[in-house]
Amino acid sequence: MKTSNRPLSPHLQVYKMPLSAKLSVLHRLTGLALSAGAVLLVLWLFSLAYMSAIAVVIHTFFSMMVGKIILMALTFAFFYHFCNGIRHLFWDIGKGFELETLNKSGVAVVIAAVVLTALVWIIGA
Repeated sequence: MKTSNRPLSPHLQVYKMPLSAKLSVLHRLTGLALSAGAVLLVLWLFSLAYMSAIAVVIHTFFSMMVGKIILMALTFAFFYHFCNGIRHLFWDIGKGFELETLNKSGVAVVIAAVVLTALVWIIGA
């Protein structure tokens, strides 16, 4: 067997992922979180319609700090996924593929998601 001079993949602990890779993973994770959040929403609506005792338990849980943190995380997931979707629309038309633009738009998406999440929770409180 012929040996190659190609470099071997480093371990994940050594390899530093670029920003675009981290944001790609975050986009996938927020999509997964939104799917779980949609299931929670349907269960909550179902409990409101048919099982008032369970609706009270759900309301009590989401009134507690842990529940509010989950709702805040879902709010961030929604806004991040939404803003990153707009970023992807620009990519679909061939804009923003330069490395500097990729990094700036990625940071802008994260900042926009944090600001929008904060606004929703400040105005809604």
